[in-house]
Amino acid sequence: MLISQPDLKSKGSKSATYLLIAGILFIAFNLRPALAGVGPLVSHIRDSTGLSNSMLGLLTTLPLIAFGVMSSFAPLFTRRFGIGGTLLGAMFLLATGIGLRSINGIVPLFLGTILLGVAIVFGNVLLPSLVKWKFSSNSGFITSLYSAVLAIGSSVASGISVPLADQFHWGWKGALAIWVIPVLIAVFVWLPQVNHLKNTEQQRSFRKAMKALGKTSVAWKIAFFMGLQSLTFYALLAWLPAILQGRGYDDAFSGWMLSLSQATGIAGSVIIPLWAGKKPDQRSIVAFLSVLETIGILGLIFPQVGLVSVWVSIIGFVLGGTFSLSLLFIVLRSKDAQATTELSGMAQSVGYLIAATGPIIFGSLFDLTNNWNDSLILLLLIVFIKLYTGLGAAKNRKL
Repeated sequence: MLISQPDLKSKGSKSATYLLIAGILFIAFNLRPALAGVGPLVSHIRDSTGLSNSMLGLLTTLPLIAFGVMSSFAPLFTRRFGIGGTLLGAMFLLATGIGLRSINGIVPLFLGTILLGVAIVFGNVLLPSLVKWKFSSNSGFITSLYSAVLAIGSSVASGISVPLADQFHWGWKGALAIWVIPVLIAVFVWLPQVNHLKNTEQQRSFRKAMKALGKTSVAWKIAFFMGLQSLTFYALLAWLPAILQGRGYDDAFSGWMLSLSQATGIAGSVIIPLWAGKKPDQRSIVAFLSVLETIGILGLIFPQVGLVSVWVSIIGFVLGGTFSLSLLFIVLRSKDAQATTELSGMAQSVGYLIAATGPIIFGSLFDLTNNWNDSLILLLLIVFIKLYTGLGAAKNRKL
């Protein structure tokens, strides 16, 4: 058994709950800046290090590979250190990775990137588990809060990395190293939770739990829904500016459209979990988002229609909403916090391995055909596969 949900009737328990929510939000904020800040600085890193485009592509893909490889092992760490201790260790590892990445040399750059990717894994996997454990009756609200903060962290890092490097003359290393500061703040805010969030002895065998999940169709549908959503997100994160530039838009406009998609993604991260958390069955929401995404992609496929900002906004909203919805599925379809940790690890392991292929496949299709529409049609096909998996994940049932 796990420690029960806090009693909100007493003043002390309310304070403890608010402090826990603050800790969750500070951790969520730090799960994307170390990644999102790299993309805008790729040219700076190339000029400084002499790395080829393929090596730079590997640099941006390494964290996703780390997510895929390590996610399923997170439950092993919570059994030993508890959720509180594991997340504290993850923040220290994240700070170490950020610092190491900013040291001169190619080896520290790649090693630091791997370490910070491993650190972020634990936050990705354990926040849904923590929501299930402590806020099961308000899972939609808490998921919307931390999903929005996660998206804000990504948006802020994307927006200020180049100004920090150029206008403030910090260079790319300084612009990436600055993100160690909010990590250390998160450590300070999270410290009180280490002793409060300890799991008692757990009965289920990790190996048996993973084997059982592998035989459960709903677990695979959640994993593929998350993976296909992330594949589309990371493909467009990497290539949307190039698509728009290829259609005659300048660099500044293309960059703003990417920022706009991230901004509307914040709205999706807030609205969709709040809506979904109030419904026992979320199939209508999955269908609604699939229709919206189809409209947005079709708008990009037919550039003569114009209204680029509208299509980009729609796609951003959908991707923010489907990501937070996939996190909420993990909470809603699990019967307890331990099951949530196990499902979160399995789903994110499979999901991010799928996602890691997105930028590569999307760009390779363009290389083969010299037409971005072929790559966008692939995303359109993925919408229908995602609809099938999402409808299965959205049914009102427990693992």
